Amino acid sequence: MRRLVPILIGAALAFSVQAGNAEKGKQKAAQVCAACHGPDGNKPSAPDQPVLAGQYYDYLVRALGDYKNGRRNNAIMKGFAGQLSKQDIDDLAAWFSSQTKSSLHDQR
Repeated sequence: MRRLVPILIGAALAFSVQAGNAEKGKQKAAQVCAACHGPDGNKPSAPDQPVLAGQYYDYLVRALGDYKNGRRNNAIMKGFAGQLSKQDIDDLAAWFSSQTKSSLHDQR
């Protein structure tokens, strides 16, 4: 039992850190994000748009939440993020964080 407790705590922490569903995030990204960031987050359509692939899950959740509630100011992102539920944000973060960032040579 003493060995089981740390394992259960670790599993609970791991689940709480990343609660999104990457497959659902992939579907949502195709609807909302792909036009500007590419389907896997590696092909931004303009130099001022970031590569999302390979970003940290927590960073993506925070950034999308900040766009949604106005802590980050970008009219386009606020419009898109404003439509997302908490689960959508978690799913998108799971999808983009699970992608491998392409080298700079491959991005453009």
